[in-house]
Amino acid sequence: RSADDGFLYETSCETSNDVIIREIVVIHNLRLVLQQLVGGIRQLAKYGPMKPPDKAGLDEIDEKYNNVVIDKNPYYEADPTGVRVGNGVGPQLTETIEKVAVDTESVLDKTLVTRKIALTKNTLCEKLDNIRGVVTMAYPMGLPEYDTIRIAIEENSHMTANNNSNTTENKPCGGGLEGTAAGMEILEEDTAELWIASRCLDRREKFCQRYGKNEKTKVIGKLQKLGAGAPGREAAVDEEERKAMMAYYFKKQEEMKKISENNEDDYLNSVWANPKQLQQSLRGQTNVRAPGIR
Repeated sequence: RSADDGFLYETSCETSNDVIIREIVVIHNLRLVLQQLVGGIRQLAKYGPMKPPDKAGLDEIDEKYNNVVIDKNPYYEADPTGVRVGNGVGPQLTETIEKVAVDTESVLDKTLVTRKIALTKNTLCEKLDNIRGVVTMAYPMGLPEYDTIRIAIEENSHMTANNNSNTTENKPCGGGLEGTAAGMEILEEDTAELWIASRCLDRREKFCQRYGKNEKTKVIGKLQKLGAGAPGREAAVDEEERKAMMAYYFKKQEEMKKISENNEDDYLNSVWANPKQLQQSLRGQTNVRAPGIR
């Protein structure tokens, strides 16, 4: 959706545009779900499950002013947002959850594009299974039905690493994120648009009908919601080139500043200040020196 966040997707030129768009939308939605779950399981490890919506609030205030008795286990740490109960899972399970979170983040890293590692639905589903497993390990009896982690996992439970079908029970991918910023980015497989070179792909065509049959072709596309119009154009230069240009012009600016501040006439000894430089260069006399002078 943006230049700062993307992934590499591989397909065949003979593939239908409709299949390509659907697969890319599934990957896009799964990435959003995993990003949300990674932050969620870290909060779960530290502060435990969520409180009932009608009891959310800071524990300190509830104890001091509402005379509420807070249940505290040996690993209790008050949630600064007042959303979770504060009873963590302990250091061992926290370490396991952190390993799963780091492993999941490795497939969400935008540097995968520069490293030329393509992302697939099965890879993301495998990470979703890992998160489901570690949550079950930490809470065998299950999380409360109002916990956002449980909702996100259950809403996408049909997306498993062993399920190779494009649709399962016609249930869309990316559920459970309602009310969050990530939920605003969820796209629908049936209506999403894929724009390449300021043109929207026609779902009725094959990819090769517009971009040829060269399987090594690389294009940059952007997803848009239906009716959102064409996305912004790509920058003329990439980030590395922009940094190199900025460094070059900064260096030239500093050189010009030093020249403007220099009131000495030592520049007259420079080659470019020699009025006879052109004449000497044409005659081949630019490097002529007296004998014994280096």
